Amino acid sequence: MPSNTMWWGSLRLLLLLAAAVAAAAEPASTLTGPSRPVTVALRKDRGHAVDLPDTDPRVQRRATGWAPEQITVALSAAPTSAWVSWITGEFQMGGTVKPLNPGTVASVVRYGLAADSLVHEATGDALVYSQLYPFEGLQNYTSGIIHHVRLQGLEPATKYYYQCGDPGIPGAMSAVHAFRTMPAVGPRSYPGRIAVVGDLGLTYNTTSTVDHMVSNRPDLVLLVGDVCYANMYLTNGTGADCYSCAFGKSTPIHETYQPRWDYWGRYMEAVTSGTPMMVVEGNHEIEEQIGNKTFAAYRSRFAFPSTESGSFSPFYYSFDAGGIHFIMLAAYADYSRSGEQYRWLVKDLAKVDRAVTPWLVAGWHAPWYTTYKAHYREVECMRVAMEELLYSHGLDIAFTGHVHAYERSNRVFNYTLDPCGAVHISVGDGGNREKMATTHADEPGHCPDPRPKPNAFIGGFCAFNFTSGPAAGRFCWDRQPDYSAYRESSFGHGILEVKNETHALWRWHRNQDHYGSAGDEIYIVREPHRCLHKHNSTRPAHGRQNTTRESGG
Repeated sequence: MPSNTMWWGSLRLLLLLAAAVAAAAEPASTLTGPSRPVTVALRKDRGHAVDLPDTDPRVQRRATGWAPEQITVALSAAPTSAWVSWITGEFQMGGTVKPLNPGTVASVVRYGLAADSLVHEATGDALVYSQLYPFEGLQNYTSGIIHHVRLQGLEPATKYYYQCGDPGIPGAMSAVHAFRTMPAVGPRSYPGRIAVVGDLGLTYNTTSTVDHMVSNRPDLVLLVGDVCYANMYLTNGTGADCYSCAFGKSTPIHETYQPRWDYWGRYMEAVTSGTPMMVVEGNHEIEEQIGNKTFAAYRSRFAFPSTESGSFSPFYYSFDAGGIHFIMLAAYADYSRSGEQYRWLVKDLAKVDRAVTPWLVAGWHAPWYTTYKAHYREVECMRVAMEELLYSHGLDIAFTGHVHAYERSNRVFNYTLDPCGAVHISVGDGGNREKMATTHADEPGHCPDPRPKPNAFIGGFCAFNFTSGPAAGRFCWDRQPDYSAYRESSFGHGILEVKNETHALWRWHRNQDHYGSAGDEIYIVREPHRCLHKHNSTRPAHGRQNTTRESGG
């Protein structure tokens, strides 16, 4: 028989091996400091980025008469309120279109704590929007009737059942759906899982992204711009992967095919009718039409907590979910320090009590920190205008899209590694038909032309050569920048799980991987003792002397 010494020795070895395996399986943490930059080699199988055709059953109209379709739930500024939106009636396309009368159908939601006990009722407003072109041969569009109803007096962290529609018209009420309100505002309650996705579109790869996202059972979805890509089409329904390449020289205005919005709403209803979704605008939502009118579909189709959060704008707003204060910002509206958005942001941040909502998370479309050639330093003026303000209030995480790839930064401020800076995560890899971004600005011969390109929605030019650090005197780095922790050209989505006041787990999931597996994961750890003044819970101490190393201008 083996001796006790040998037995204990074997047991100790097994325990050490088990501990080593557990340690290897544990995600990395921002507490250990900035990680070395990682670039994952380009994979051949990146998905099928071809749009679903209008013949696909998932995008065809199934509602009849005045029955609701495209049902969506959105959050209000606090967990005691939520929005329900839907569409009734059919859109019209043609040279001449006559809008439906929004007063034809009532906007009613009946709701309660059980499917057979919808004892509460709320009413709201209805509208119709049009996309009109003053050019011969182009088709015009007018929508179905869009309804928005706000439910108030809800209990936090509670499942509510609801029906929407017009109870006074036979067949004009929806089936019963259900959603769960966010946890009560406070430092010890958080949504279970928050899905983050950008540049989604409506391709076969989009369906893979959504399937993977749904398998992770999110409690909330953040869509950081570029929704359905209706502006990749002419008004006759002809589309292309690159609008400017295919149509730019032959059309008098950048056309759109608005039915793609309806197709997207129908496809997404299975998700959005039961999981709240918060949206912020991207460049593909601009959609110019007659009279220089823009963003008509975006303004009309979604409900935003604009009034509740004091912004009174669909382009930027804020809301609370448990111990998280979310700020959604506009990259395509005035963000100068003299503008309304900046003034609202100053007021909104001043109201944040980090003892109540420890986490400060922001979302907007175009990234400040991207190392891809596509859109490199494109919204530098927005960063210059707003980064210092957000840094001074201790922004924890910034989610963006726009670049069709995945990238996560180390904690960074002004291109410099900073333990009190935000982690910037770009998830513009939702699956749209414009294909994947694969070229990096730091690769030889791929640094983009720094000269400004005319853009009415991105004001000014601020992207000059770096003045210090490894890229001093140049517009681009000659290697992956230190602030870039991980980058990969694959379609996918991310899941944020806030565990407590200081720890949140971020996972990014590739479409080509098995359900549940993560391509990138890290614990994002807040250090309030290090970055926040002890006597002022909203201002971080200027601990720049703790900067790990300088990273650029």
